[in-house]
Order: sequence, then C-alpha cells, then structure tokens
Amino acid sequence: MKQEQSFKLFEKAKTLMPGGVNSPVRAFRSVGGNPVFMKSGKGSRITDEDNNEYIDFCCSWGPLILGHTHAAIENAIIETVKHGTSFGAPTALENKLAALIIDNHSYIEKIRFVSSGTEAVMSALRLARGVTGKSKIIKFEGCYHGHVDALLVKAGSGLVTFGESSSAGVPAAYANETIVLPLNNVELVKETLEKLHHEIAAIIIEPIPANNGLLLQSHKFLAHLRALCTQYNVLLIFDEVISGFRVGFEGAAGLYKIKPDIITFGKIIGGGMPVGAYGANADIMSHISPEGPVYQAGTLSGNPVAMAAGVAQLSECLKPHFYQELQQMTDRLVNGIRKHIKEKGYDITIYNIGSIFWFAFSDMTHLTRADQIDSGKMTLFSKIYHHLLDNGIYFGPSGYEVGFVSKAHTEKDIDKTIQVMNAAFDAVMG
Repeated sequence: MKQEQSFKLFEKAKTLMPGGVNSPVRAFRSVGGNPVFMKSGKGSRITDEDNNEYIDFCCSWGPLILGHTHAAIENAIIETVKHGTSFGAPTALENKLAALIIDNHSYIEKIRFVSSGTEAVMSALRLARGVTGKSKIIKFEGCYHGHVDALLVKAGSGLVTFGESSSAGVPAAYANETIVLPLNNVELVKETLEKLHHEIAAIIIEPIPANNGLLLQSHKFLAHLRALCTQYNVLLIFDEVISGFRVGFEGAAGLYKIKPDIITFGKIIGGGMPVGAYGANADIMSHISPEGPVYQAGTLSGNPVAMAAGVAQLSECLKPHFYQELQQMTDRLVNGIRKHIKEKGYDITIYNIGSIFWFAFSDMTHLTRADQIDSGKMTLFSKIYHHLLDNGIYFGPSGYEVGFVSKAHTEKDIDKTIQVMNAAFDAVMG
C-alpha cells in the first residue's frame, strides 16, 4: 500500500510539532512505521492522503458512534456555523443539549459543559475537593483520566502509598495527593479508606476501563466502591468519557445500576466536535461558580457548534433499538473472530462490552488488571496491525487501545473485517 504523501506530510510535521503530532499515540511509536494522514471520512470508511481507503474501527477514539459525516450532524454543524462559531455568551443550544441529556439520564440533575474529557475530569476533582473539604484522591492502576497533573501518576512501592509521577513536569506535591491502587481489590480500597478517609475527597474510576486494554470490572467490585464511599463520606466519580452514551444512553452507571456522585463525559456528546462535561445532583453542582465557591470557567465551554453536533448525535442514539442494533453488529464481529481463534487454538482473547472490543494475547477469560497484560506480546500486535492496515482495516495504533463499532458499519464491513483479521492472525500466529 503506497503511503508516499503520508510520509512526506509526517516529515514536514516533525519540523513543526513535537514528534510530528498533536497527541502522542498518533505517532505510531507503539506499532512502528509512519502515521497515516487522513483527509476524509464517510460512514464507516476513512481515506488517507494517498487515497487508500480503510474500514475505521478507531472512530476518532470513540466519539463517532454514528460514523463519519453523518447527515444529521453535518447539517446541524453547517446551519449553526452560518449564525456564528462562538459568542462567549449563553445560547439556546446549551439548554437544548443539557435538557436532552438530563431528561434521559437518571443519575445526574445538573451538568456543566467544558471542552475536553481531561478538562471534565480536572473540574470534577476540584468539585469533589470543594464539596468535601479534603484533598486526596484514589485512582486505579490501568485507568486513564486524561493528562490531569494529579492523575498522571503510577503506583508507589508500599501497600498504601502515594503515587509517583509518570510524566516530567508534574510536581511531586501533586502526585502525593493521589493514591494509586490495583483494580479489582476491594480489601485494599477498604484498608486505604480506613486509614486515610479523613483526607480522601474522592475515588475516581473508569467503570469500564478502556484506555489500557478493556479491563472489565465486576458489578460486585463497583458496588463495593459505592458502599465504601458512602460509608466513609468519600465521593465516587465515574469517568465515563469513553463509556458514556457508548454502552447505553446512561453509560456504565445505567448498565450496572450504580449511582456515582459525579460523572464525567466527553467523546460522544460532541458528535465529533471538541467537548466534555461533568454532572451530578443539584446539591453537589450548586458548589460550582457562580452559585458556589468552586471556580471553573472556559471561553469555548458550551460552544454552539459542538452543542448542535451533540444534539444531533444524541437524538439519533435515543431512537428505538439503537443500542441493541449496535450490540448485534459488534457481536457479529467478535463472534466471527472468536470462532476462528478457537479453531486455530491461538492464545488470543477478545473482550467486549456494548460496541467496545479489544483483543489480548492471552487465554485469560477474566483479565481485570493492568498488570495481567503481557506487554511482551505487543510485538505481535504491531505485526497484526500492519497486516490490517495494508488490507484496508484501521485501528488505533496501539495494542492497548480498544476498537469501536459504529452505527455506520454494515454487515459487509464486518464480514470483510473478520476475514482480514483472521488472515492477520494466521500470518502472525500460525
């Protein structure tokens, strides 16, 4: 497959931007080779600058649940742009998207829009600290919450220790406000809260961890977190930037029937435009400025173009049988691959929930923690990745990243993908 234009563009980009990209994983460091520069997308397909076409399962890392250039979203954006792109003042579209979400989501009463998932998480942490008057946070190894200073941390060496920075530029004092625990270990959470609950403002978790593999947690573990947070007067934050509106309109909270204190959103609520949000009950949200003392602001928060795109997309998601049909298409893909893996006896396991899927080079059927991922096997993913790319299938360029099925994927797309993926497994594993 020719990629001459992508190569030239990347060489130029490296002279303009750090690593030639504006987000690190795009640089293809995990899989080798040069990144592919995209120029257009339609439905389930994307086309690069060399006119190669791919069936897209990255979906812009999740937000394109309807696929590329969906007519309703495209029209909403165009009509809104005609009236202006930004005002720095309230618009009716903010009310419309907020009401659409709140009226159809049982777990929040008020919402605040921001411009990214990272900003949503940062604001949710500040809110939790403002409500509780406490400063420390518990997070879990293997969950990613954006590039928030206090959350770019890894586990320390002790049983209940504070985190250590995982990025240059993050002061130790910030990392010391975060306690990092392994997923799926209720006893450690309980022990930590028993010792330090008077200092801990919140526990934050991806209820469906999907940034470092797909580490599906049991309902029992998440329910224990809810009970412990209630017991020790600690707020529970669900980071649903990926899972929100993806596994159902009410996300993981609705799927598991567990009510967190604060939920962060992103991705899908912007219809492909930059957006994030956080929500909670009216009492908690009353602490946010200008009602309360917790300051948070943003010039482009509630941007009308993003709000219009979000209204258009979420309205489609609310149509009857939307999520059931998306699940059926995902099942078709996953089952087709699982059947081949089983027949061949490969040590590969496909994990999926809703329209999210991920394959690991392991025969473990219940992989729930980051330390269970065999990083040594990621060289296999790199080989499989380039086989897929050469045959017109596009995934995010990292073996730790999940794939997404969109409403635009057809049975023909799925069947071709099964064929190409199974051939890739044979070429690399056979």
